[in-house]
Amino acid sequence: MSFSLDRRYADRLEEFTDRSRFLIDLVLAAALMGCATLGSALTLPGADPPDRDNIGVALMGASCLALLKHRTHPRTALVITALCTVVAVSRGYLVTPLLLAPVMGALYWLATQTDRRTTRLYGLTTIAATTLAAVFADSMDHLSLLIRTIGPVFWLLLPLVTGKATQVRRAYLKSVQARAEHAERTREEEARLRVAEERMRIARDLHDVVAHHLALANAQAGTAAHLTRTDPAQAHRILTDLTATTSSALRELKATVGVLRQPDDPEAPLAPTPGLHQLPDLVAACASAGLTVTVTTEGPPGALDPGVDLTAYRIVQEALTNVSKHAGVDTARIRLAYADSHLTITVTDDGNGSGSGSGMAPPGRAVGSCRGFGLIGMRERAQSVGGVLSAGHRPEGGFEVTTDLPLRPRPRTPQPEGEPTP
Repeated sequence: MSFSLDRRYADRLEEFTDRSRFLIDLVLAAALMGCATLGSALTLPGADPPDRDNIGVALMGASCLALLKHRTHPRTALVITALCTVVAVSRGYLVTPLLLAPVMGALYWLATQTDRRTTRLYGLTTIAATTLAAVFADSMDHLSLLIRTIGPVFWLLLPLVTGKATQVRRAYLKSVQARAEHAERTREEEARLRVAEERMRIARDLHDVVAHHLALANAQAGTAAHLTRTDPAQAHRILTDLTATTSSALRELKATVGVLRQPDDPEAPLAPTPGLHQLPDLVAACASAGLTVTVTTEGPPGALDPGVDLTAYRIVQEALTNVSKHAGVDTARIRLAYADSHLTITVTDDGNGSGSGSGMAPPGRAVGSCRGFGLIGMRERAQSVGGVLSAGHRPEGGFEVTTDLPLRPRPRTPQPEGEPTP
């Protein structure tokens, strides 16, 4: 709480300073003029006082007027102030911090606004001139040479060091503020990126769910219509399976759309994430639509990360959907090959894959040139967990989709701009 109050008052003071710069400069010049006037009246015990012709006051007044331009012309302000101070010291005025107040202020502002080289050049020149004037001044005859030298050097070095420290602190605060602004922009960009990735994931899920279940429902409805007269019992069983297919589609759509709800929404569904453990249900659903799927497993099944498990299931689901819609065959094969660190999934069929809008490339065309989102979505899913996917026609006929997925997701490697995604 105290920190926020201090910060608020600091912001108000900074705002007032920026809005009333001339008024502040005028007050500072008047204060320095008062110090210099008081300093011009001081003398050492037993020393002759300086001439009472008010020349010292006029010189200090001129130097303080020059300080009003210290923001825009710090070098000029220092030169005028230093000349007036040197003349005043040469005329016998005692060198005290009060008399040196205007030139000390000019040195401080010069150090805060200019680079190190300029500060050294003008600062050391001013110190040398003032020190020489103090050494040969009549008012300092009662003091030793060491004291006449150390005094002006110390008092004039002090504002230079303080000014440079202030400049460094301002630069540090500015860099901290810049880093904070950069971090804020980075957080916003990261949030936008995560939103875009989440939208892409939801779009892929919706595509997979809708395409797969509607394709199965369409195939089941067509088969049932064909068998209604010749085999009513089989048609009844297929229609029963059709009800299960549509119910499954509704459940998955509800689960997918549920992620768009608020986390504390009591109506948000809590459905388990699909995975390869649901592969038997997927094979059974395809069988009811007239597509016989054979599954073979090689190697001991390894534990899959939930994200990789979902990716593997969706790729198999989309591949079987394409076979059912476009291959023109009633059989498909799935091979799951487990290794130490990765899983290779192969889905093959013996059809021609020439149906329109399939996302499958006809013979003689590259897979990447065909339209549709089936293969694009499968490839994006594989790449999202650090895997790769390839699809194309087999030399012996038919179509094959092969994906290699890590058992644990790996970060995607960024690709150079202009380079196509493999």
